[in-house]
Amino acid sequence: MYQIGVDIGGTNIKIGLVDDALEIVSRISIPFPHLDGAQVAERIAAECHKLLALKGLTEDSLDSVGVIVPGSIDSTGAIVLNAYNLGFHNVPLKELLQSHFKKVPVFLANDADGACLAELGKGAFRGCQTAVLFTLGTGVGGGLIFGGKMFNGGKRQGVELGHMPLVAGGLPCSCGNLGCIEAYCSASALGRAGAKAMAEHPKSLLFAKSNGDPSAIDAKLVVDCAKEGDKTALAVFNSYIDYLGSACIAMIHLIDPEVIAMGGGLCHAGEFLFAPLRENVAKKCFYGDFAKIVPAVMGNDAGIIGAAMLGSNA
Repeated sequence: MYQIGVDIGGTNIKIGLVDDALEIVSRISIPFPHLDGAQVAERIAAECHKLLALKGLTEDSLDSVGVIVPGSIDSTGAIVLNAYNLGFHNVPLKELLQSHFKKVPVFLANDADGACLAELGKGAFRGCQTAVLFTLGTGVGGGLIFGGKMFNGGKRQGVELGHMPLVAGGLPCSCGNLGCIEAYCSASALGRAGAKAMAEHPKSLLFAKSNGDPSAIDAKLVVDCAKEGDKTALAVFNSYIDYLGSACIAMIHLIDPEVIAMGGGLCHAGEFLFAPLRENVAKKCFYGDFAKIVPAVMGNDAGIIGAAMLGSNA
């Protein structure tokens, strides 16, 4: 039997046919159509059935259809409350999709939860009972594994790791509060800190490589300059590591996970990021034996595979 995993993003919708070994046997990608929820659901269903037909299959070959979105889901797992990049607000996406699939159940979840499930199925969390995923991008997303399954919160409203408070009265966050993990630990936050430092240090490599243009500075440039030994970039990077280490400590001291994985493009820095992060956490940790801190491994396939796993996690 197969599952279909649908990864809805603000730019593209990725759809994959996934077998019981969690291998993607066929896939398709289409631009996200900026239409209302019913029209988007109709388009997704049509593409799913097209994918089945290309393999000579029908709905009878499916166990489930799983869908993940970059936004918040209601406690029933049926309504997209807010997905700003999609223009979805209070969209009953599960019901809309289910009307196009008569023989198989449809499941709906947040994209970070889907990525977390993918890491559990065949990634960094294989064999784990308790684990944490941080996704470091424009914001900070994340997910938790408890008891070998995705944890969706005690009231089934999900988890918002990026909006846990980190610095009292700190920098403004996208959620409207101050001092959240996202305001300090996202890749965007690293870029913003680099731009501020560049303006204050016109003799820095950061200044030279950006031609003094703050809009040219992103997380990758900060990391690249830090790798070259630029003192300004290193100071920014070390401060970032300290904040990220504190975010890890909060999760370690709360739930004592076996593994913490980091996802997102920033993690391409490899051991330049992970070695000092582990050292920072070791200095702050109450426990002598604490979580392994590793890169997430599922990459671009995480969304499809995690979505395909939603049925087995229900």
